[in-house]
Amino acid sequence: MTRPRIEQAERRMQQAAAAAALLAFTATPAHAHVQQGAAQGLLNGLSHPISGPDHMLAMIAVGLWGAQLGAPAVWILPVTFPMVMAVGGFLGLVGIPVPGVELGIALSAVLLGLMVAREARPPLAVAAVLVGAFAICHGHAHGTELPPGQSGLMYSIGFVTATGLLHAVGIAIGLVHAWPWGRVALRVAGAVVMAGGLYFLRGALA
Repeated sequence: MTRPRIEQAERRMQQAAAAAALLAFTATPAHAHVQQGAAQGLLNGLSHPISGPDHMLAMIAVGLWGAQLGAPAVWILPVTFPMVMAVGGFLGLVGIPVPGVELGIALSAVLLGLMVAREARPPLAVAAVLVGAFAICHGHAHGTELPPGQSGLMYSIGFVTATGLLHAVGIAIGLVHAWPWGRVALRVAGAVVMAGGLYFLRGALA
């Protein structure tokens, strides 16, 4: 992009920011209510993934597995999960049913934990499809639990962002894979995730 175009783009961004600020200061009470719902939706979306241990286990396991597999899986898997999860979230928001969601969430922790425990190395496409299939279940569960009166868009942005952060936690922990003792520790962590998944699976089948 040439320098004049960059300057033009900057001017447009500044104009847009000024317009947004003007609208914010001149908002009516009705507009303020919408903004409050948007803020609450974002906060609830951010907190929702960390409120359920079954979600947390699976999402951290995605990061752990990506770290084990190394590049490019270390970024493909954590990008695939939130993107596909957003599709599942949309289905939940509009009320389109997905059968076996709770079962799929529990199985995600079991199988992803197993992958980490075994340090499994399937083809990248297979790993991405597995992660994506489970992401649909997690996203649908998030979407159907949108609190009344809150922004669905901001809620979705919140839970996708929180999911990405949980993946980042898993990747950060997975950096210990560089050392022999770290590889063992990650496999133990995978077994713990799998055990947690089996516990939730029993509840889903009850």
